[in-house]
Amino acid sequence: MKTRNILAGALCVASAAFAQNSNAQIGAPFIHDPSTIMECDGKYYTFGTGGGGLISEDGWTWNGGAERPGGGAAPDAIKIGDRYLIAYSTTGGGLGGGHAGKVVTMWNKTLDPKSPDFKFTEPIEVANSEYDEDCDAIDAGLLLDPTDGRLWLTYGTYFGFIRLVELDPKTGERVKGNKAIDVAIDCEASDLMYHNGWYYLLGTHGTCCDGANSTYNIVCGRSRTVTGPYVDNVGRDMIHGGGKMVVDAEDRRFGAGHFGREIITDGIEKMSFHFEADLDLSGYSTLAIRPIIWKNDWPTVGENIEDGVYEISSERRGYALELSVDFTRAEGGMRWFNRNQERPIEKVKNQALADVQSTFPKGENPVRMNEWMNRPHQRWQITAVPEKGGYLGGPYFKIVIEGTNRALAATADAEVVTVPEYTGADEQLWRIDQCIDGTYRIMPKSVPGHNGEELVLYSIGDSTPTLAKFDFNNDNAKWNFKKK
Repeated sequence: MKTRNILAGALCVASAAFAQNSNAQIGAPFIHDPSTIMECDGKYYTFGTGGGGLISEDGWTWNGGAERPGGGAAPDAIKIGDRYLIAYSTTGGGLGGGHAGKVVTMWNKTLDPKSPDFKFTEPIEVANSEYDEDCDAIDAGLLLDPTDGRLWLTYGTYFGFIRLVELDPKTGERVKGNKAIDVAIDCEASDLMYHNGWYYLLGTHGTCCDGANSTYNIVCGRSRTVTGPYVDNVGRDMIHGGGKMVVDAEDRRFGAGHFGREIITDGIEKMSFHFEADLDLSGYSTLAIRPIIWKNDWPTVGENIEDGVYEISSERRGYALELSVDFTRAEGGMRWFNRNQERPIEKVKNQALADVQSTFPKGENPVRMNEWMNRPHQRWQITAVPEKGGYLGGPYFKIVIEGTNRALAATADAEVVTVPEYTGADEQLWRIDQCIDGTYRIMPKSVPGHNGEELVLYSIGDSTPTLAKFDFNNDNAKWNFKKK
Protein backbone atom coordinates (compact mmCIF):
# COMPACT_ATOMS: atom_id res chain seq x y z
CA MET A 1 0.00 0.00 0.00
CA LYS A 2 1.50 3.31 -1.07
CA THR A 3 0.47 5.75 1.64
CA ARG A 4 3.73 7.51 2.46
CA ASN A 5 4.51 10.74 0.61
CA ILE A 6 8.31 10.78 0.48
CA LEU A 7 9.29 13.65 -1.78
CA ALA A 8 12.47 13.12 -3.79
CA GLY A 9 15.20 15.54 -2.90
CA ALA A 10 13.73 16.34 0.51
CA LEU A 11 17.08 15.55 2.04
CA CYS A 12 20.61 16.26 0.92
CA VAL A 13 23.26 13.73 1.85
CA ALA A 14 26.87 14.01 0.82
CA SER A 15 28.16 11.41 -1.64
CA ALA A 16 31.07 10.67 0.65
CA ALA A 17 28.68 8.89 3.02
CA PHE A 18 28.33 6.11 0.47
CA ALA A 19 31.94 5.72 -0.51
CA GLN A 20 32.24 2.26 1.01
CA ASN A 21 28.92 0.85 -0.17
CA SER A 22 28.43 -0.02 -3.83
CA ASN A 23 24.83 -1.11 -3.16
CA ALA A 24 23.49 2.28 -2.05
CA GLN A 25 22.61 4.79 -4.75
CA ILE A 26 24.24 8.14 -4.02
CA GLY A 27 23.10 11.75 -4.14
CA ALA A 28 19.58 12.05 -2.74
CA PRO A 29 17.90 8.77 -3.74
CA PHE A 30 14.85 9.29 -1.51
CA ILE A 31 11.64 7.96 -3.00
CA HIS A 32 8.66 5.77 -2.15
CA ASP A 33 6.94 3.51 -4.70
CA PRO A 34 9.35 4.17 -7.60
CA SER A 35 8.09 3.60 -11.12
CA THR A 36 10.05 1.44 -13.54
CA ILE A 37 13.15 3.44 -14.49
CA MET A 38 12.96 5.09 -17.91
CA GLU A 39 15.84 6.43 -20.00
CA CYS A 40 15.18 9.66 -21.90
CA ASP A 41 17.82 11.59 -23.87
CA GLY A 42 20.71 10.10 -21.93
CA LYS A 43 19.21 10.56 -18.46
CA TYR A 44 17.31 8.20 -16.16
CA TYR A 45 13.96 9.00 -14.54
CA THR A 46 11.74 7.39 -11.92
CA PHE A 47 8.53 8.75 -10.38
CA GLY A 48 7.14 8.15 -6.90
CA THR A 49 4.18 8.65 -4.63
CA GLY A 50 3.34 12.31 -4.22
CA GLY A 51 4.01 13.56 -7.74
CA GLY A 52 7.76 14.02 -7.65
CA GLY A 53 10.58 11.78 -8.74
CA LEU A 54 14.30 11.35 -9.31
CA ILE A 55 16.67 12.11 -12.18
CA SER A 56 20.13 10.64 -12.77
CA GLU A 57 22.78 11.54 -15.33
CA ASP A 58 24.41 8.11 -15.07
CA GLY A 59 22.07 5.74 -13.19
CA TRP A 60 24.19 5.87 -10.04
CA THR A 61 23.80 9.39 -8.63
CA TRP A 62 20.14 10.37 -8.12
CA ASN A 63 18.58 13.68 -7.19
CA GLY A 64 15.13 15.20 -7.20
CA GLY A 65 13.72 17.04 -10.19
CA ALA A 66 11.49 14.63 -12.08
CA GLU A 67 7.98 16.04 -12.47
CA ARG A 68 4.60 14.33 -12.69
CA PRO A 69 1.37 16.25 -12.19
CA GLY A 70 -1.63 14.87 -10.35
CA GLY A 71 -0.03 13.83 -7.09
CA GLY A 72 -1.55 10.55 -5.98
CA ALA A 73 0.32 7.33 -5.44
CA ALA A 74 2.35 4.49 -6.85
CA PRO A 75 3.04 5.35 -10.51
CA ASP A 76 4.49 3.22 -13.26
CA ALA A 77 6.04 4.24 -16.56
CA ILE A 78 6.62 2.67 -19.95
CA LYS A 79 7.94 3.87 -23.32
CA ILE A 80 5.78 3.10 -26.35
CA GLY A 81 7.20 4.28 -29.65
CA ASP A 82 8.53 7.79 -29.11
CA ARG A 83 6.22 8.61 -26.19
CA TYR A 84 6.12 7.85 -22.48
CA LEU A 85 2.97 6.55 -20.79
CA ILE A 86 2.57 7.16 -17.05
CA ALA A 87 -0.07 5.40 -14.94
CA TYR A 88 -0.81 6.36 -11.34
CA SER A 89 -3.51 6.19 -8.68
CA THR A 90 -5.39 9.26 -7.53
CA THR A 91 -6.76 7.71 -4.32
CA GLY A 92 -7.37 4.25 -2.87
CA GLY A 93 -5.24 2.06 -0.64
CA GLY A 94 -7.00 3.28 2.46
CA LEU A 95 -6.09 6.91 1.75
CA GLY A 96 -8.70 9.10 3.42
CA GLY A 97 -10.08 6.11 5.28
CA GLY A 98 -11.61 4.30 2.32
CA HIS A 99 -10.79 2.09 -0.62
CA ALA A 100 -12.53 4.05 -3.37
CA GLY A 101 -10.00 5.03 -5.98
CA LYS A 102 -9.06 5.21 -9.62
CA VAL A 103 -6.09 4.63 -11.89
CA VAL A 104 -5.37 7.13 -14.66
CA THR A 105 -2.91 7.30 -17.56
CA MET A 106 -1.27 10.23 -19.34
CA TRP A 107 1.33 10.73 -22.09
CA ASN A 108 4.39 12.90 -22.61
CA LYS A 109 6.88 13.21 -25.48
CA THR A 110 9.73 13.65 -23.03
CA LEU A 111 10.46 13.22 -19.33
CA ASP A 112 12.82 16.19 -19.20
CA PRO A 113 10.95 19.01 -17.43
CA LYS A 114 13.31 21.55 -19.03
CA SER A 115 12.44 20.49 -22.59
CA PRO A 116 10.07 22.65 -24.65
CA ASP A 117 8.25 19.41 -25.55
CA PHE A 118 7.53 18.59 -21.90
CA LYS A 119 3.76 18.55 -21.51
CA PHE A 120 1.58 15.81 -20.05
CA THR A 121 -1.78 15.08 -21.61
CA GLU A 122 -4.94 15.21 -19.54
CA PRO A 123 -5.30 12.07 -17.38
CA ILE A 124 -7.60 9.29 -18.60
CA GLU A 125 -9.36 7.04 -16.10
CA VAL A 126 -8.73 3.35 -16.88
CA ALA A 127 -9.78 1.57 -13.66
CA ASN A 128 -11.69 2.38 -10.48
CA SER A 129 -12.94 0.87 -7.25
CA GLU A 130 -15.74 1.63 -4.79
CA TYR A 131 -15.22 2.14 -1.08
CA ASP A 132 -16.56 -1.32 -0.22
CA GLU A 133 -15.24 -3.21 -3.25
CA ASP A 134 -12.93 -6.23 -2.95
CA CYS A 135 -10.18 -4.40 -4.85
CA ASP A 136 -8.38 -1.08 -4.50
CA ALA A 137 -7.65 0.85 -7.69
CA ILE A 138 -4.08 1.70 -6.73
CA ASP A 139 -0.51 0.52 -7.47
CA ALA A 140 -0.41 0.54 -11.27
CA GLY A 141 1.90 -1.83 -13.18
CA LEU A 142 2.33 -1.75 -16.98
CA LEU A 143 3.44 -4.35 -19.54
CA LEU A 144 3.71 -3.95 -23.31
CA ASP A 145 3.62 -7.57 -24.47
CA PRO A 146 6.69 -8.13 -26.70
CA THR A 147 4.94 -11.01 -28.48
CA ASP A 148 1.91 -9.14 -29.82
CA GLY A 149 2.17 -5.48 -28.80
CA ARG A 150 -0.85 -5.55 -26.46
CA LEU A 151 -0.76 -3.32 -23.38
CA TRP A 152 -1.77 -4.55 -19.92
CA LEU A 153 -2.31 -2.91 -16.54
CA THR A 154 -2.34 -4.57 -13.13
CA TYR A 155 -3.51 -2.87 -9.95
CA GLY A 156 -4.77 -3.64 -6.43
CA THR A 157 -3.69 -4.04 -2.82
CA TYR A 158 -4.02 -6.30 0.19
CA PHE A 159 -7.59 -5.12 0.68
CA GLY A 160 -8.77 -7.40 -2.12
CA PHE A 161 -7.71 -8.79 -5.47
CA ILE A 162 -4.92 -7.84 -7.86
CA ARG A 163 -6.68 -7.17 -11.15
CA LEU A 164 -5.64 -7.14 -14.79
CA VAL A 165 -7.14 -5.00 -17.57
CA GLU A 166 -6.13 -4.34 -21.18
CA LEU A 167 -5.30 -0.86 -22.42
CA ASP A 168 -5.00 0.54 -25.94
CA PRO A 169 -1.26 1.14 -26.63
CA LYS A 170 -2.11 3.98 -29.02
CA THR A 171 -4.34 5.99 -26.69
CA GLY A 172 -3.62 4.72 -23.18
CA GLU A 173 -7.36 4.19 -22.72
CA ARG A 174 -8.95 1.00 -21.48
CA VAL A 175 -9.98 -1.30 -24.31
CA LYS A 176 -13.73 -0.92 -24.70
CA GLY A 177 -15.69 -3.77 -23.17
CA ASN A 178 -12.61 -5.19 -21.44
CA LYS A 179 -13.47 -6.69 -18.07
CA ALA A 180 -11.02 -6.84 -15.21
CA ILE A 181 -9.61 -10.28 -14.34
CA ASP A 182 -8.68 -11.27 -10.77
CA VAL A 183 -5.15 -12.72 -10.87
CA ALA A 184 -3.77 -12.61 -7.30
CA ILE A 185 -4.49 -11.88 -3.68
CA ASP A 186 -2.47 -11.19 -0.50
CA CYS A 187 -0.07 -8.77 -2.22
CA GLU A 188 0.11 -5.29 -3.77
CA ALA A 189 2.37 -3.05 -5.89
CA SER A 190 2.09 -5.57 -8.73
CA ASP A 191 3.93 -5.55 -12.03
CA LEU A 192 4.24 -7.78 -15.09
CA MET A 193 7.14 -8.95 -17.24
CA TYR A 194 7.80 -11.47 -20.01
CA HIS A 195 10.77 -13.84 -20.27
CA ASN A 196 11.46 -16.94 -22.34
CA GLY A 197 7.84 -17.80 -23.08
CA TRP A 198 6.56 -17.03 -19.59
CA TYR A 199 4.58 -14.12 -18.19
CA TYR A 200 5.51 -13.17 -14.62
CA LEU A 201 3.32 -11.42 -12.08
CA LEU A 202 5.37 -9.65 -9.43
CA GLY A 203 3.65 -8.68 -6.21
CA THR A 204 4.80 -7.04 -2.99
CA HIS A 205 3.97 -9.17 0.04
CA GLY A 206 4.18 -8.29 3.73
CA THR A 207 3.51 -5.19 5.79
CA CYS A 208 4.00 -1.67 4.54
CA CYS A 209 4.88 1.79 5.76
CA ASP A 210 6.53 1.00 9.09
CA GLY A 211 10.15 1.80 8.33
CA ALA A 212 12.63 -0.78 9.57
CA ASN A 213 9.70 -2.86 10.83
CA SER A 214 8.14 -3.19 7.37
CA THR A 215 8.16 -6.80 6.21
CA TYR A 216 7.65 -5.92 2.53
CA ASN A 217 9.17 -8.44 0.12
CA ILE A 218 8.66 -9.11 -3.59
CA VAL A 219 7.30 -12.46 -4.80
CA CYS A 220 6.22 -13.80 -8.18
CA GLY A 221 4.28 -16.43 -10.05
CA ARG A 222 4.31 -17.26 -13.76
CA SER A 223 1.95 -18.27 -16.52
CA ARG A 224 2.12 -19.18 -20.21
CA THR A 225 -0.66 -16.65 -20.85
CA VAL A 226 -0.83 -13.05 -19.70
CA THR A 227 -4.27 -13.58 -18.15
CA GLY A 228 -2.99 -16.32 -15.83
CA PRO A 229 -3.32 -18.35 -13.75
CA TYR A 230 -0.04 -17.28 -12.11
CA VAL A 231 1.52 -20.17 -10.21
CA ASP A 232 4.69 -20.28 -8.13
CA ASN A 233 7.52 -22.83 -8.13
CA VAL A 234 5.68 -25.30 -5.90
CA GLY A 235 2.35 -25.06 -7.70
CA ARG A 236 0.55 -22.46 -5.55
CA ASP A 237 -1.74 -20.14 -7.48
CA MET A 238 -1.25 -16.47 -6.60
CA ILE A 239 -5.04 -16.13 -6.47
CA HIS A 240 -4.74 -18.28 -3.33
CA GLY A 241 -1.75 -16.39 -1.90
CA GLY A 242 1.14 -18.18 -3.63
CA GLY A 243 4.38 -16.52 -4.69
CA LYS A 244 8.11 -17.35 -4.95
CA MET A 245 10.53 -14.98 -3.24
CA VAL A 246 12.43 -12.58 -5.52
CA VAL A 247 13.97 -10.05 -3.10
CA ASP A 248 13.59 -9.19 0.57
CA ALA A 249 15.59 -7.33 3.25
CA GLU A 250 19.33 -6.79 3.41
CA ASP A 251 21.52 -6.30 6.49
CA ARG A 252 20.62 -2.63 6.91
CA ARG A 253 17.79 -2.12 4.40
CA PHE A 254 14.24 -3.28 4.96
CA GLY A 255 10.92 -3.34 3.15
CA ALA A 256 11.69 -4.26 -0.48
CA GLY A 257 8.73 -3.27 -2.64
CA HIS A 258 7.44 -1.97 -5.97
CA PHE A 259 9.36 -3.95 -8.59
CA GLY A 260 10.50 -2.59 -11.96
CA ARG A 261 12.58 -4.31 -14.63
CA GLU A 262 15.25 -2.72 -16.81
CA ILE A 263 16.87 -4.69 -19.66
CA ILE A 264 20.36 -3.25 -20.25
CA THR A 265 21.37 -5.58 -23.07
CA ASP A 266 21.03 -9.25 -23.94
CA GLY A 267 22.09 -11.10 -20.79
CA ILE A 268 22.16 -8.13 -18.39
CA GLU A 269 19.03 -7.02 -16.53
CA LYS A 270 18.37 -4.93 -13.43
CA MET A 271 15.50 -4.70 -10.99
CA SER A 272 14.52 -1.42 -9.36
CA PHE A 273 12.47 -1.09 -6.18
CA HIS A 274 12.49 0.80 -2.90
CA PHE A 275 13.67 -0.15 0.53
CA GLU A 276 11.22 1.37 3.00
CA ALA A 277 14.06 1.94 5.46
CA ASP A 278 17.77 2.37 4.77
CA LEU A 279 19.46 2.56 8.16
CA ASP A 280 22.55 4.15 6.61
CA LEU A 281 20.32 6.99 5.35
CA SER A 282 18.45 7.90 8.52
CA GLY A 283 15.91 5.12 7.93
CA TYR A 284 14.32 6.85 4.93
CA SER A 285 12.74 5.10 1.95
CA THR A 286 15.29 4.95 -0.87
CA LEU A 287 15.72 3.72 -4.44
CA ALA A 288 17.46 0.37 -4.89
CA ILE A 289 18.82 -1.22 -8.07
CA ARG A 290 20.07 -4.79 -8.17
CA PRO A 291 20.96 -7.35 -10.88
CA ILE A 292 18.38 -9.92 -11.97
CA ILE A 293 19.51 -13.55 -12.13
CA TRP A 294 17.35 -16.14 -13.88
CA LYS A 295 17.48 -19.65 -12.38
CA ASN A 296 15.36 -22.27 -14.11
CA ASP A 297 13.28 -19.43 -15.58
CA TRP A 298 12.65 -17.89 -12.15
CA PRO A 299 13.92 -14.39 -11.34
CA THR A 300 15.92 -13.71 -8.21
CA VAL A 301 18.06 -10.87 -6.93
CA GLY A 302 21.73 -10.87 -7.89
CA GLU A 303 24.77 -9.37 -6.21
CA ASN A 304 26.61 -6.13 -6.88
CA ILE A 305 30.36 -6.33 -6.43
CA GLU A 306 31.52 -4.79 -3.16
CA ASP A 307 34.95 -3.61 -2.08
CA GLY A 308 37.36 -6.44 -1.37
CA VAL A 309 40.15 -8.68 -2.60
CA TYR A 310 39.15 -11.12 -5.33
CA GLU A 311 40.26 -13.87 -7.62
CA ILE A 312 38.98 -12.90 -11.09
CA SER A 313 38.55 -15.97 -13.27
CA SER A 314 37.35 -16.54 -16.81
CA GLU A 315 34.13 -18.47 -17.34
CA ARG A 316 35.82 -20.02 -20.39
CA ARG A 317 38.12 -22.32 -18.44
CA GLY A 318 38.31 -20.97 -14.92
CA TYR A 319 41.83 -19.63 -15.14
CA ALA A 320 42.63 -16.61 -12.97
CA LEU A 321 43.56 -13.16 -14.23
CA GLU A 322 47.09 -12.28 -13.15
CA LEU A 323 49.94 -9.87 -13.64
CA SER A 324 52.44 -11.26 -16.16
CA VAL A 325 55.55 -11.90 -14.05
CA ASP A 326 58.10 -14.65 -13.73
CA PHE A 327 57.00 -17.45 -11.43
CA THR A 328 58.61 -17.23 -7.99
CA ARG A 329 58.66 -20.40 -5.97
CA ALA A 330 56.94 -20.28 -2.60
CA GLU A 331 57.82 -22.01 0.65
CA GLY A 332 56.35 -25.44 1.14
CA GLY A 333 58.21 -27.49 -1.45
CA MET A 334 57.87 -31.26 -1.68
CA ARG A 335 58.11 -33.02 1.69
CA TRP A 336 57.97 -36.47 0.13
CA PHE A 337 55.68 -39.06 1.62
CA ASN A 338 57.03 -40.05 5.01
CA ARG A 339 56.79 -37.41 7.68
CA ASN A 340 59.69 -37.18 10.10
CA GLN A 341 57.97 -38.01 13.36
CA GLU A 342 60.60 -36.09 15.30
CA ARG A 343 59.69 -32.75 13.72
CA PRO A 344 56.66 -30.82 15.00
CA ILE A 345 53.87 -29.86 12.61
CA GLU A 346 54.19 -26.19 11.63
CA LYS A 347 52.18 -23.86 9.46
CA VAL A 348 53.85 -22.82 6.22
CA LYS A 349 53.04 -19.25 5.24
CA ASN A 350 51.55 -18.25 1.92
CA GLN A 351 53.74 -16.31 -0.45
CA ALA A 352 53.41 -12.61 0.45
CA LEU A 353 53.74 -9.46 -1.61
CA ALA A 354 56.96 -8.53 0.19
CA ASP A 355 58.47 -11.81 -0.99
CA VAL A 356 58.02 -11.04 -4.67
CA GLN A 357 57.29 -7.33 -5.22
CA SER A 358 60.90 -6.60 -6.16
CA THR A 359 60.43 -8.89 -9.18
CA PHE A 360 57.41 -6.95 -10.46
CA PRO A 361 57.97 -4.77 -13.53
CA LYS A 362 58.45 -1.04 -13.06
CA GLY A 363 56.43 0.20 -16.01
CA GLU A 364 53.35 -0.88 -17.96
CA ASN A 365 52.94 -4.64 -18.03
CA PRO A 366 50.46 -7.05 -19.63
CA VAL A 367 48.14 -9.45 -17.88
CA ARG A 368 47.34 -13.08 -18.60
CA MET A 369 45.29 -15.98 -17.20
CA ASN A 370 46.70 -18.97 -15.36
CA GLU A 371 45.92 -21.59 -12.73
CA TRP A 372 44.92 -20.05 -9.41
CA MET A 373 47.78 -20.41 -6.92
CA ASN A 374 46.82 -17.67 -4.44
CA ARG A 375 49.92 -15.71 -5.37
CA PRO A 376 50.24 -11.93 -4.87
CA HIS A 377 50.20 -11.23 -8.61
CA GLN A 378 46.76 -12.93 -8.80
CA ARG A 379 45.05 -11.07 -5.96
CA TRP A 380 43.05 -8.03 -7.11
CA GLN A 381 41.84 -5.28 -4.78
CA ILE A 382 38.52 -3.93 -6.10
CA THR A 383 37.40 -0.57 -4.70
CA ALA A 384 34.40 1.58 -5.59
CA VAL A 385 35.23 5.10 -6.78
CA PRO A 386 31.83 6.82 -6.36
CA GLU A 387 33.19 10.29 -7.05
CA LYS A 388 33.91 9.12 -10.62
CA GLY A 389 30.24 8.47 -11.33
CA GLY A 390 28.71 5.19 -12.39
CA TYR A 391 26.07 3.41 -14.45
CA LEU A 392 22.61 2.01 -13.80
CA GLY A 393 22.85 0.42 -10.36
CA GLY A 394 26.53 0.78 -9.54
CA PRO A 395 29.68 2.92 -9.25
CA TYR A 396 32.86 2.58 -11.27
CA PHE A 397 35.66 0.59 -9.65
CA LYS A 398 39.40 0.65 -9.64
CA ILE A 399 41.10 -2.75 -9.86
CA VAL A 400 44.67 -2.96 -8.53
CA ILE A 401 47.05 -5.67 -7.40
CA GLU A 402 46.46 -6.03 -3.66
CA GLY A 403 48.86 -3.96 -1.60
CA THR A 404 50.01 -1.89 -4.58
CA ASN A 405 48.77 0.95 -6.74
CA ARG A 406 49.32 -1.06 -9.95
CA ALA A 407 46.05 -0.71 -11.82
CA LEU A 408 44.24 -2.62 -14.53
CA ALA A 409 43.77 -0.39 -17.59
CA ALA A 410 42.50 -0.42 -21.17
CA THR A 411 44.78 0.70 -24.01
CA ALA A 412 44.24 2.43 -27.34
CA ASP A 413 44.99 -0.91 -29.03
CA ALA A 414 41.93 -2.40 -27.27
CA GLU A 415 44.16 -4.47 -25.04
CA VAL A 416 44.29 -4.72 -21.25
CA VAL A 417 47.42 -4.07 -19.20
CA THR A 418 48.50 -2.93 -15.75
CA VAL A 419 49.99 0.51 -15.23
CA PRO A 420 52.31 1.26 -12.30
CA GLU A 421 50.07 3.92 -10.74
CA TYR A 422 46.32 4.40 -10.52
CA THR A 423 45.46 7.94 -11.63
CA GLY A 424 41.66 7.79 -11.93
CA ALA A 425 41.77 8.07 -15.73
CA ASP A 426 38.67 6.74 -17.50
CA GLU A 427 40.60 3.79 -18.96
CA GLN A 428 41.43 2.71 -15.38
CA LEU A 429 37.79 2.72 -14.23
CA TRP A 430 35.71 -0.43 -14.59
CA ARG A 431 32.00 -1.16 -14.80
CA ILE A 432 31.09 -4.54 -13.31
CA ASP A 433 27.61 -5.86 -14.17
CA GLN A 434 26.26 -9.21 -13.07
CA CYS A 435 24.71 -11.19 -15.93
CA ILE A 436 21.43 -13.07 -15.71
CA ASP A 437 23.32 -16.38 -15.27
CA GLY A 438 25.34 -15.11 -12.29
CA THR A 439 28.60 -14.42 -14.16
CA TYR A 440 29.88 -10.88 -14.67
CA ARG A 441 30.67 -8.48 -17.48
CA ILE A 442 33.77 -6.29 -16.88
CA MET A 443 33.91 -3.15 -19.01
CA PRO A 444 36.22 -0.10 -18.94
CA LYS A 445 34.54 3.29 -18.64
CA SER A 446 36.22 4.19 -21.91
CA VAL A 447 38.83 2.83 -24.29
CA PRO A 448 41.26 5.51 -25.52
CA GLY A 449 40.67 6.48 -29.14
CA HIS A 450 37.56 4.33 -29.58
CA ASN A 451 34.95 7.12 -29.42
CA GLY A 452 32.71 5.59 -26.79
CA GLU A 453 32.73 2.08 -28.29
CA GLU A 454 31.71 -0.40 -25.61
CA LEU A 455 34.32 -3.14 -25.25
CA VAL A 456 34.60 -5.65 -22.42
CA LEU A 457 37.26 -7.83 -20.87
CA TYR A 458 37.42 -10.88 -23.11
CA SER A 459 39.33 -14.15 -23.20
CA ILE A 460 40.95 -15.34 -26.40
CA GLY A 461 42.20 -18.82 -25.76
CA ASP A 462 42.79 -19.97 -22.23
CA SER A 463 45.54 -17.56 -21.27
CA THR A 464 45.15 -14.28 -23.17
CA PRO A 465 42.80 -11.49 -22.07
CA THR A 466 41.89 -8.66 -24.44
CA LEU A 467 38.99 -6.28 -25.11
CA ALA A 468 36.13 -7.11 -27.48
CA LYS A 469 32.39 -6.60 -27.91
CA PHE A 470 30.15 -8.25 -25.35
CA ASP A 471 28.37 -11.45 -26.38
CA PHE A 472 26.34 -13.03 -23.60
CA ASN A 473 26.22 -16.35 -25.47
CA ASN A 474 30.03 -16.58 -25.49
CA ASP A 475 31.80 -17.68 -22.30
CA ASN A 476 34.86 -15.72 -23.41
CA ALA A 477 33.03 -12.52 -22.44
CA LYS A 478 32.06 -13.62 -18.92
CA TRP A 479 33.97 -13.65 -15.63
CA ASN A 480 33.61 -14.79 -12.03
CA PHE A 481 34.71 -13.22 -8.74
CA LYS A 482 35.74 -15.13 -5.62
CA LYS A 483 36.26 -12.99 -2.55
CA LYS A 484 39.46 -13.77 -0.65
